[in-house]
This record gives sequence, structure tokens and C-alpha cells, in this order.
Amino acid sequence: MLEQIKYYRSFEAGQTVIWSGDRMDFVASVVTGIATLTQTMEDGRRQMVGLLLPSDFVGRPGREVAPYDVTATTDLVMCCFRKKPFEEMMSHTPHVAQRLLEMTLDELDAAREWMLLLGRKTAREKIASLVAIIARRDVSLQQKGGKGPVVVDLPLTREAMADYLGLTLETVSRQISALKRDGVISLEGKRHVTIPSLDRLLEEAGDDSDGGFLG
Repeated sequence: MLEQIKYYRSFEAGQTVIWSGDRMDFVASVVTGIATLTQTMEDGRRQMVGLLLPSDFVGRPGREVAPYDVTATTDLVMCCFRKKPFEEMMSHTPHVAQRLLEMTLDELDAAREWMLLLGRKTAREKIASLVAIIARRDVSLQQKGGKGPVVVDLPLTREAMADYLGLTLETVSRQISALKRDGVISLEGKRHVTIPSLDRLLEEAGDDSDGGFLG
């Protein structure tokens, strides 16, 4: 049934997937690439409120319009499902509904983690946390089980990182340089990052190896 209602869409880096308030006639899962979720406030200011990484879900059954702007930050491929047939299939396929519930709860956990990051962590911990989030979701990391060096490409510019983390551009650059100087990460260019020890990075982020907060 899923095969009959799915199709793939590709977006170039910088391209808008959907605007906040637009009608959504599909739901989708990220296959490759990364996108941002952005909300525009009444005074015109924009705030990045989330990242969509591979396997993350976009859209909700029963919700007619998009709550956020979704923008590809890298080249992006999404596996899309026509919403009405997807909703009908959910009512007859409990395991699909269960999986969607699990993904929704994962998203809630991520939102709570982000509240902690923005509200209580230092600038250094914020940068380390963002790099760790991307690294832990990287496919190569899953294959290696987190052992040995991890190599990732940061999907965000430093300006976007500053916006996302509620920091100034100067603070982001300073903290990245400090993490590099202390051997927590190494950089090739501005975005290609090697993490010699994920455990060390998680310590810098204030997390343990399971993603929990270190008291």
C-alpha cells in the first residue's frame, strides 16, 4: 500500500520545501540531506526552531497547513506520501500508526532537549551539542557504533548556527576555534569536522554517551 502512494521529491540547497500556512497535501520523511524549520514572528523576525535530519518526518495526519517554513539547507531528498491515502492507510494499519506515534514522541524529546540547550547551557556547550546532534544522526556513525573518529559536514553556516542557538556570530566563531584548539574537533575548511572522540564531545556538551544530561 505504501508503495502505491509514495513518491520522491528533490530540493536544492536553499530551496523552500513549504511555507508556513501553506496547505499540505502530503507527509514526508527525509531520505538524505538536512532542512531547517523556521517560524516568523509578528514583527517580521525569524527564528529557526528545529532541524530535520535523515529519517525525520514532516507533516502530520489531520493537520491541514504547515506550521513552519521548511527550507533545504543541503541538497535534500524526501520520500513523500499523499496525505489522504496515508491517513486512510493508518486507520487500517496499526504498525504504521504506532511508528508515527514513536516518531512524534522522539520529536517531543528533541524539543525538550533543545529547550535545555537554549535555556541552560553555556555557549561552548551549545556548539558542542549541535555538533554532537548532527554526528550522532549521521549514517556512518550508526554503522561504526560511535567507535573511533567521526567525520561530518556541518549543514549550517556559522550565521545560521548563531541564529539557531541564540548566539552572536562572533561567539560561534570563538567557541568553534576554542573546541578546535582544545582538540575536541578538527576542521577542514569551515564545515568539514572530524571528531576524534565522541565521548569527549558529549562531555563538552554536558551530555553522557546515552544523550542524558550530566549533573
